[in-house]
Amino acid sequence: MRPLVVTPKFRRAYRKLIKRDRTLQGDIDGVLRNLQADVFSAALGTHKLSGSLLGLWACSCGYDCRVVFALQADAESGEEVILLLDIGTHDEVY
Repeated sequence: MRPLVVTPKFRRAYRKLIKRDRTLQGDIDGVLRNLQADVFSAALGTHKLSGSLLGLWACSCGYDCRVVFALQADAESGEEVILLLDIGTHDEVY
């Protein structure tokens, strides 16, 4: 199980998204739990990104909601962590 590390940008985008549609909060929180348990679960649709987001990953948390993240080694412990970078609609994050 990889720990989640939340960036300030992700936190702001999450709050903005939840404010816009409260019903998404449960879905997003469920996806984040699944992401932490198994980042490559088929239900998440995890995929590599290309272009300006090369080296990053994304998964789906609903019809038009995406989570952009990176898999990195923690500087202190050396274990792999999931760095949550952005969340929003397809057009907002890509």
